[in-house]
Amino acid sequence: MIVVDSKENHSRKIARNIADEILLRQKLNKNIVLGLATGSTPIFLYTELVRLHIEEQLSFKNVITFNLDEYCGLCTENDKSYYHFMHKYLFNHIDIPSENIFIPSGQVEQLFLKDYCEGYEHQIQKLGGIDIQILGIGRSGHIGFNEPGSEIDSVTRQVKLHEITRNDASGDFDGLENTPTHAITMGMQTIMDAKKIFFMAFGESKKEITKKAFFGEITDAVPASHLQKHKHKTICIDFNIK
Repeated sequence: MIVVDSKENHSRKIARNIADEILLRQKLNKNIVLGLATGSTPIFLYTELVRLHIEEQLSFKNVITFNLDEYCGLCTENDKSYYHFMHKYLFNHIDIPSENIFIPSGQVEQLFLKDYCEGYEHQIQKLGGIDIQILGIGRSGHIGFNEPGSEIDSVTRQVKLHEITRNDASGDFDGLENTPTHAITMGMQTIMDAKKIFFMAFGESKKEITKKAFFGEITDAVPASHLQKHKHKTICIDFNIK
């Protein structure tokens, strides 16, 4: 389903859907697992979830979250880290237990990286996988940091960032020379196994790659194109790509 609407309306609708799922699980005394994204795209969504918590007393105590990715080399105190981003825009303002928050670490030593990524993946699978996954898209066609060439059966791992991705991020890092070259990302298989996906892309800069992802060939060269095969996705955009 492709809905052309404002990012504000999209975000409100997705937030309400998430809230309804949280409340349903609370009635059943069950947890819900959310897969979360970063960047400018989901900020209004997180703002709306915070509003629901404050104004409608929506509790997040039964919510478990897994973030898609993190830059390698950044500590949690670094204001460019996704750990910092998530706490700034969401976690510091809701009642989610800290032990329910999972964000890849950017400071795992290379020697232990394989075991760490396997552990992150195992934790997701142990909880039954992702119930609702929030996704954006990069101009390289990545979802998470699954850059071009990422295979459909890939799982959580370290990846080398595409030149387009690094260039787009360089403004946040005061130049390309300061921009991380690698990241840890949830894999394509992990994302595709999510029970429900909300894909969000806003602004003209995302139009061509979104069109390629959903109307082009399904290929590892555009990892987001594999979303065409997901049966329970909602595509939220503020431009017309037909």
